[in-house]
Amino acid sequence: MEFSITFIQLFYWGIYLISPLLVMLGFVIIILGLIVGYMESWNKFDALYWAFITAFTVGYGDIRPLQKWTKILSVIIASIGIMFTGIIVAITVKASSIAFNMHVDPSVLQQIEQQIEQQIR
Repeated sequence: MEFSITFIQLFYWGIYLISPLLVMLGFVIIILGLIVGYMESWNKFDALYWAFITAFTVGYGDIRPLQKWTKILSVIIASIGIMFTGIIVAITVKASSIAFNMHVDPSVLQQIEQQIEQQIR
C-alpha cells in the first residue's frame, strides 16, 4: 500500500509540474479541432470529439476530414496528441521507477535475478 501511495503522490506531483504544457497542448488540440470542424462544416461537439479521438490516436473513422488542408491539420493534431500522451506515459514510468526504488529492497531484487538466471540455464 505504501508503494501505491508513493506512486500516486509522485505521479500527481509530476502532472502538477508539467500541467502548463499539458494545458497548452490541449488548447492547441481544441483550437485546431474547431478550425477543422469549421472548414468541414461540423458542429462544435463533433469537431472537438474528432480532435481528441485523433489526438489520442484512436481514430474511429466515423468522422473524417475530406479537404486537403483539414487532412494536414489532422496530422498536426495527431502529432500533438502523441506528445501529450508521451508526456503522461513518461511521468507514469518515472513515478513508478522512483516508487519502486524507494520501496523494494535491493537484496530481494538480487535474489529474484539469480532465480531467473538459474531458470534460463
